[in-house]
Amino acid sequence: MQLDHLAICAADLDEGVAWAEARLGVTMGPGGRHAHFGTHNRLLGLGDGLYLEVIAPDPAERIDGPRWFGLDAPPETPCLGNWICRVPDLDVAMADFPECGMAVDLARDALRWRISVPADGSLPMGGALPTLLQWQVPTPPGNSLPASGVRLLGLEITHPRAEALAARVDVPGVTYRAAAVPALSARFKTSRGAVVL
Repeated sequence: MQLDHLAICAADLDEGVAWAEARLGVTMGPGGRHAHFGTHNRLLGLGDGLYLEVIAPDPAERIDGPRWFGLDAPPETPCLGNWICRVPDLDVAMADFPECGMAVDLARDALRWRISVPADGSLPMGGALPTLLQWQVPTPPGNSLPASGVRLLGLEITHPRAEALAARVDVPGVTYRAAAVPALSARFKTSRGAVVL
């Protein structure tokens, strides 16, 4: 299991993009739409096979089921809301992490992937567990997006069961800290110095 990308969740895509750009000092790149879940996004390459996305409900899409990433009830203000890890075999990984939900096959433009989504669209353990992803293309976005100059320095997961989570999910660059409320915090290197989201 390796970190693939981080997601800033927002109620409105333009608002989320402006929030990220103001803090990181760069312009987010283009993204796309996810008709299956009624969302759209913008992306930013972080190097080392990683990227950052801003994701929000797409008002142009009407869907029957829940949105993923907990976006049926998006945060009032944009925030780092999800971390997504790639695995070589999604079915094998999900056997160890049933909390991550069910496997969903998705496609957008030339991209193909399988991803874990709880049936109600929520984030596993309030976002403390990663969403699991298996790319089905030779070059995923983390390896094809242009470099932005922003680099991820580390990701911290806070949760009441931090010690148990650390024993289950050992991902390079990810640390855990005990706290009453689940939360994510990522530290980035930018042209302005270190920035924490």
